[in-house]
Amino acid sequence: MAKQPKNALPLTFVDIVMRADAETIKAAYEARVKVDGLLAEREAAYRQIAELEGQVATVIGEEGVFAFPPPPIPVAGMPSAVAKAPSPKKRPAPAKTKPLPDDTADAMESQ
Repeated sequence: MAKQPKNALPLTFVDIVMRADAETIKAAYEARVKVDGLLAEREAAYRQIAELEGQVATVIGEEGVFAFPPPPIPVAGMPSAVAKAPSPKKRPAPAKTKPLPDDTADAMESQ
């Protein structure tokens, strides 16, 4: 689970480059180490999700048959089921077809 930083000052690229004192560089390095740790946790979570989806496919007996629902919260650019409820769509009226002229209908019956 991600933890909130205690005394994190916002660091910008300009702060790191222009104020290149040891304390700023150290803070940037520590922030990068934390981000790398969070990315590793994220990758482990995705691996676990992939393993669970593989187990579902094993139970079903065929891959790609089970349609997984969208995630309950927005994750990695995937829309959330809660965030966006599907709007009811109107179905278009069926296209009306013109009746065949009598000559064409007679010709089709004789075939």
